Amino acid sequence: MITFAATPIGNLKDITLRVLEELRSADAVFCEDTRRTLKLLTAYEIKKPLFSCHKFNEREAAQKMIALSREGKRVVVVSDAGMPVVSDPGSAVCRVLKEAGEPYTVLPGACAFVCALVLSAFPADRFTFVGFLPEKASERRELLNRYTHVRDTLIFHCAPQDLDAYTGAMHEAFGNRRACAVREITKLHEESTEFFLAEGYHGERRGEFVLLVEGSGDEENPLLSLSVREHVKAYMAQGMEKKEALKRTAKDRGVSKSELYRETLDL
Repeated sequence: MITFAATPIGNLKDITLRVLEELRSADAVFCEDTRRTLKLLTAYEIKKPLFSCHKFNEREAAQKMIALSREGKRVVVVSDAGMPVVSDPGSAVCRVLKEAGEPYTVLPGACAFVCALVLSAFPADRFTFVGFLPEKASERRELLNRYTHVRDTLIFHCAPQDLDAYTGAMHEAFGNRRACAVREITKLHEESTEFFLAEGYHGERRGEFVLLVEGSGDEENPLLSLSVREHVKAYMAQGMEKKEALKRTAKDRGVSKSELYRETLDL
């Protein structure tokens, strides 16, 4: 049997009894970083064979898991912190297991973005989890533009060194919305800091962050119901040059200008 198990995101006590039982009975533990997982197992006096499962070897690791499981072995899959697959390795593993018809299960536990949503006090009845943004600025901008008109609370994971780049790109895409930076979740210096995107975040920068941004307060953009040509023409009718109208249309639709250019050559 193969089991995906959530591990603590900070405080080592945030591990379930079921996860500890599964780790103690496991024949093999696949993990993102063997050094990090070894510390967790050592804290609970558990000794097990550890195998790497990271973003560069997921499919190979999945095949080894299948082989072990079909030999009757118990396999546990963990990430460095939180739930595997969620902004962590494991998605490709799940796909391989599904395609192979190999059953697996999940043991729930700590999840950083859920804790951050509660700590932020932002609306939680509807939310959209985006995770980490792309490294390239152009790809980051394109992705954020897709969420411009989403009315749900938006949730992102962010490394401390990327805070300025992330908040700057969000301000460009969303305007001056309320945001909240949550860090050191479950640890001694846990902190939830609200700010406006135009101001940027000016607090402590240690630890991993979850960034939350309030959703759009606008009704759905009525121009999205038009064709691309009609959308661009509507902006041009407002007095915009074609170049600016294309830029605004691309932002509304969450695509690049180049994708729209051919459809509007004769305008």
